[in-house]
Amino acid sequence: MPSVDRRTLIKGGLTVTAVGALGALPVGSAFAESAPVESVSGKAAPTMYSRSDWNARKPSSTVTVLDRKPTYIVVHHTASPGNTDDFSKARAFEVSRIIQNAHMDGNGWSDSGQQFTNSRGGFIVEGRQHSLDALKSGNKHVEGAHVSGKNTEAIGIENEGNYVTASVPAKLWSSLVELVSYMASQYGVTPANIKGHRDFNSTECPGGVLYGRLPELRKAVGKALNSEVLTVAEWPLLKPGDTGQKVLAAQHLLRGQGLRGVPTDGVFGPATADAVAAFADARGVERHTCMASMLADERGFLGADVWPLLTPSVAPGTGSDAARAAGVLADSTGTRSASLGTLNTQAWKELLSA
Repeated sequence: MPSVDRRTLIKGGLTVTAVGALGALPVGSAFAESAPVESVSGKAAPTMYSRSDWNARKPSSTVTVLDRKPTYIVVHHTASPGNTDDFSKARAFEVSRIIQNAHMDGNGWSDSGQQFTNSRGGFIVEGRQHSLDALKSGNKHVEGAHVSGKNTEAIGIENEGNYVTASVPAKLWSSLVELVSYMASQYGVTPANIKGHRDFNSTECPGGVLYGRLPELRKAVGKALNSEVLTVAEWPLLKPGDTGQKVLAAQHLLRGQGLRGVPTDGVFGPATADAVAAFADARGVERHTCMASMLADERGFLGADVWPLLTPSVAPGTGSDAARAAGVLADSTGTRSASLGTLNTQAWKELLSA
């Protein structure tokens, strides 16, 4: 299946997060294009607009409908063209058309990559064909193209706007809570499995501000569903300009992988970014290129799809570069290195998330 860029810039100016292989094999499942929204879970459904409401194009090939529930709900932001003050329903429908055109004409996909779009005005719109009916069923999942490596397991929501530094509009936030609560209720997704795109791929998405509010989102969903909210460790995202002990640990780990030209100064500069990119390429990690309003290049970002490949099983104090990395992280958290024991992938994740 094809490898695709994380975002594609188009003439209309909208940049959309969409990654991964395109699911296009027929599975013999079919839904009506539009039908009244119902719930199998008892949780009231928010108002959601179908593809016919925004005059969606027909997919260029059959969309895959899986006879199982998704495991994750993934939050994205569209990034570009920025944060419009047009909160109208018409704008929400326009954004949906722009995204679909970008994915079909720019990326060559069969349809929109994400299952749902949430506008700055709080309008929830169906994305990929059959997504609304699959959600209503509570036991089917439309394979999308929005998270590399997880498209058969994750249902995605594109939130209109750029939330790297900007605050999230109240209307968008309210509709996001409603939609995610309904999804979680329908599919039995636990609050801990409400994720941001960066929890799977090395990307800024859904922006630092929106990502920073995911604990609040999980708490709101847990309250709505009377469900326990557990805190789980996540891999950090490191990018050019970052400084600190996690960067220093990453530099030691890169050197341990044979990239000896990496400095150990705790500064994520060009040499470190180049080393991350080279390592990711060598290990077959799919690139995630961000061409949003600032035309920032995400190649060389160090995130959730690179860390597991970079962190070997190691015992602290053995003198290796990986052991030095563990020591740096232990010191930064006030932990005795000797108490860590042999670090496996999960132990590294917990140490890095502290």
